[in-house]
Order: sequence, then structure tokens, then C-alpha cells
Amino acid sequence: MLSRPLRLGFLASRRGSSLRAIVDAIAAGELDAVARIVISNNADAEALDFARDRGLSWRHVSARTAGSPEAADAAIAAALRDAGAELVVLSGYLRKLGPQVLRAYRGRILNIHPALLPAYGGHGMYGRRVHEAVHAAGETVTGATVHLVEAEYDTGPVVAQVEVPLAPGGTVEDVERQVAAAEPTLFVSTLRAIADGILELPEHD
Repeated sequence: MLSRPLRLGFLASRRGSSLRAIVDAIAAGELDAVARIVISNNADAEALDFARDRGLSWRHVSARTAGSPEAADAAIAAALRDAGAELVVLSGYLRKLGPQVLRAYRGRILNIHPALLPAYGGHGMYGRRVHEAVHAAGETVTGATVHLVEAEYDTGPVVAQVEVPLAPGGTVEDVERQVAAAEPTLFVSTLRAIADGILELPEHD
């Protein structure tokens, strides 16, 4: 069972928009959680700058610095464990998680995808590519999905979704902007539901 407050570990490759929204919600007393560590595979990630500015524990871990993908997987799992993280939040993390992290946090890793899964998911479908596909298909509704992370991309159970209506004649940039505005709110509300005991995640075996 998850503790209260939620002990969160974050993985981010770039700016970490959801990370920022979640940490801000914690600071405002809107989310019963604590950010225990921020990990990035990118030494220049703005997410790490944010972590330093906020006085959060942070680590840069990549296959290059660790020596191999397997070593990076082990280092990330150890960093999360040592920080006391019980729930892992992916905030624009662009690397596939390794088996050690997946095993240690099975059923406890949350990602947000910029579409209504199972549509527009899978390998290579992230960021602008998703919005381009949605726009090309002429969709009138897209959205965002919080889901549990498994070994394959975007295959884990859906935890929460929000729909984003699209106006006729909009551009790919319009789609991207509208979904980007919805994602942080969805992630914060999902974590709040978990912290409040409204949303239950599966227990470890």
C-alpha cells in the first residue's frame, strides 16, 4: 500500500512540464506528496535545472555515463530506491525503462501520453509525432492519457484520461498547444486521487 504523503521519483529527459506542475502543486498544499528525486538521462535537461533551483535531490544517469544500458538501469533503480521513492513519474522521459526499474516498481510507474490511448501509441509515437498523426487523421477530439508503464511502449493499463476537443481548421501547433495545456493538470489530479485513496493502483506480488 502506498504511504501518505506519496513519495515520488521523477524521470525526465527535457523540460519536465508535468514535473514542474506536480512540484508546484505540492508546494501549494494541493497534493499530499513529496518529491524525493529527479533523474535525467540528459545532463543539460531543464528538469535538472528546475530540481537544483527547488533544492530537490537529482541525478544524471545515462548509458554513456554508467557504461552500458544495463548499468544505467541498475543505477536508476538504486537511485530511486535510495531516495525512498515509492511511485515513479515519467515526465517526458525519452528512454525505454530497463528490467530492473520495471521489476522494482511494477505497477508503480506512471507516464502521460499526448493522445487517447490505445490510439496513437506505440514505438516512435511521442511528442510532435503524435500530434502530427492526430492532425493528419482529421480527428475532432484528442486528449491525454495517464497509464502504467510496462516493458513495451504505451501498453500498460490506462489510469486516467482527459479529452481535448479540436477546432476545425486547426494546425498541428494548435493540437500540441491544447494537449500540452491539459497534461499537467491531468497528472496532478491523478496523483491527488491516488493520494486521497480514491484511485487504487495494483499491489505488488
